[in-house]
Amino acid sequence: MANRRDQRFEITPGILLKAYACGIFPMAESADDPGMFWIDPEERGIIPLDGFHVSRSLRKTIRRGTFEMRCDSAFPAVLDACAEPAPDRPNTWINAEIRNLYLQLFRDGHAHSVEAWRDDQLVGGLYGVSLGGAFFGESMFSRQTDASKVSLAFLVDRLRRGGYRLLDAQFITDHLAQFGAVEISRAEYQARLEEAIAVPATFYPAGGGTAESLLQPVSHTS
Repeated sequence: MANRRDQRFEITPGILLKAYACGIFPMAESADDPGMFWIDPEERGIIPLDGFHVSRSLRKTIRRGTFEMRCDSAFPAVLDACAEPAPDRPNTWINAEIRNLYLQLFRDGHAHSVEAWRDDQLVGGLYGVSLGGAFFGESMFSRQTDASKVSLAFLVDRLRRGGYRLLDAQFITDHLAQFGAVEISRAEYQARLEEAIAVPATFYPAGGGTAESLLQPVSHTS
């Protein structure tokens, strides 16, 4: 269950970052909805960075080097792909106002994308917001099997290397649960968030290499 707080004033990137620092994030009813509202879940989904799980099949995909992994090379395209309708998500919560805000956060260095490319085509990825040692995952998409899964594994590796302490997943889904995502109370989340945003961290760029080599520090499960 989550508390909903409607907003009736102009939101700036600065206000948005303050909201994240307080543990709340925005959504819209649909892409056509001109407004937005704040979400403050009573139970928060997180992915423990030291307990990220990779299945045997996904490990094989990573070893094959199926995708070329990049960071921040096509943030607007990732954002737009996440806003597209999908079979399991016919309606999007990303409207024009939210899109503009996250594009500004990206330009300011507070938002990042992880991208899976194949044959020079963007086939999957995710984006989120970075604040201190906390990363707030917003949305992901996949146009080829395992593209979003490899993107998530790549993200976890980047965060671990960069000294991050918290990966916020907002809500738990079956898709995220397979990677070790768990729910914690709002009070526990607030405590972890306060600690994480006080820590300096660096979102490392792709820096070349294969997804397999980048994944080496992350724990595996069969």
